[in-house]
Amino acid sequence: MSELPPQAPGTRTLADAARMSDDSDWDGPKIRYDLLKEFLVALVAMTLLAVALAVVFSSPDDHPVTIRHWAQADPGDFLATAVTELNGSSPAATYGPPYNVWAPGEGQKIGPIGLERWAGVHIPVNASNDFVLSPLRLAAASDPTVRAALTQYASAGPDQQGQWTTAYTDGVAHVSFRDTAVVLPPGRYGPVAPMLTGLLNMARTGSLDADLLASPQFYGTDYTKPLLFIADGSFMASKGAAQHLSGDQWGMMNETGNFPGQAWLWLYTMWYQVPPFSTSWSANADVLVWAFMMLLTLGLLLVPFIPGLRSIPRVVPVYRLIWRDHYRRLAAEVRAAPGKPGTG
Repeated sequence: MSELPPQAPGTRTLADAARMSDDSDWDGPKIRYDLLKEFLVALVAMTLLAVALAVVFSSPDDHPVTIRHWAQADPGDFLATAVTELNGSSPAATYGPPYNVWAPGEGQKIGPIGLERWAGVHIPVNASNDFVLSPLRLAAASDPTVRAALTQYASAGPDQQGQWTTAYTDGVAHVSFRDTAVVLPPGRYGPVAPMLTGLLNMARTGSLDADLLASPQFYGTDYTKPLLFIADGSFMASKGAAQHLSGDQWGMMNETGNFPGQAWLWLYTMWYQVPPFSTSWSANADVLVWAFMMLLTLGLLLVPFIPGLRSIPRVVPVYRLIWRDHYRRLAAEVRAAPGKPGTG
């Protein structure tokens, strides 16, 4: 070990500092360090490296799943999902708060507290109108077939509408496509068939994406409606499963290809995989996992005040490994101090 440079008379050594209280002023040895220069050099170096890697490797992320992509890649799934939106049986239509007032049972709750009903509807979504009828009214301005179908559907009673959508639900399970034309088996679909064919055409061109993103805000950043619509089908779920994103695959991640996902999210997703969250409490899993994570977070914040837990750093001195250079210098100064064994 190399010898430390001699200290000026009257200055404190590291050994002296170790015996001082934390609020004492330091007048021992100092090292000049330009923090601003180090930050600037690191910033420039990392910026150049990021730009170079982006040019060479491009982005590793997949393209976003849009309604247009969905309708072009799997039009059968799009039509099967659209009819459930029209008849009000889709997950989005029956979700309950915060999207609509109807939900099976009382929704997710903690004990007697129904959090979903307590929060109420603050992002209103009418699946039939928002996802199907309203976009078709825009298309009807230039498509007489869609206009006539909408008029016939609106003039019919709920029972007749239900018969049409039920027939279409049965028929769309056997749908085929001739080029871009929709081919259904014979059935009494009424105006539902031309309506949903018109909606598929809108989706294929991308106009349905634009319509569902329309809002009074200047920037169209509210993706709630298109995401709910896409999530009601099986297309996005199958793509998510291929990327290990489904719930039974511990999937929560920000980029593709990193199974099982972001390391800092494992603690959250883990609870969905273990009882009782995965079994008897599964109906309330979301809110219960959230509440449990809040309790763990509170416990982490209160560690300095919990006897036993706050003593772990002293009992398990990992800090001495992290600050090993400091303690090595401290030990050298203690050995070299006058009056210590082995010093001259």
